[in-house]
Amino acid sequence: MGDAFTDAIKRALADNPKRAINDPALTPAGVMLIVYRKDGKHRLLLQKRTDKVDDHKGEVSFPGGRMDPEDNTLLDTALRETREEMGILPQDVRVLGALDDAPTTSHYRIAPFVGALPYPYDFAPSETEVAAILEPPIDHLMDAANRRDEIRVVRGDLDRAPAFAYDGHIIFGATARILDRFLRLLPNPS
Repeated sequence: MGDAFTDAIKRALADNPKRAINDPALTPAGVMLIVYRKDGKHRLLLQKRTDKVDDHKGEVSFPGGRMDPEDNTLLDTALRETREEMGILPQDVRVLGALDDAPTTSHYRIAPFVGALPYPYDFAPSETEVAAILEPPIDHLMDAANRRDEIRVVRGDLDRAPAFAYDGHIIFGATARILDRFLRLLPNPS
């Protein structure tokens, strides 16, 4: 399943060891950045959340969620949530590495993991959790024309954060911060 680009991602992640956040006030969560090649382009798997979920209704996110008691690690959490939300079997994901933990304004500590997936793949999105599957090409996300900095008020302070546009959707918040960190580590995806 390896190709030169995913092998380069694995090396980039290994060369940039994950920085962990140890704050017991934050709820641990894990997400998966899934990379695959479709129609000649490397893509990332994102989802638009339904209005039926508890948190972040209608937002674009990576598959993932909070840690459950049966999860031994946050990687287990990310893989379990990816199976529940997108129907991707954990054994089909080639884990490439991890990104820095990311705190959220909703009091989560997100542990992002990066994995490669063979394509084509028969995604089976959860009707309860996933309103739409988004498959942006990585080169689209790396194009400065599709990225902007947004300024929001967070707990009374101005916060500058990246945002990305894709196919009529805006990727913002923790998802955009994680995505920005990932894209800054990457080689050219062509």
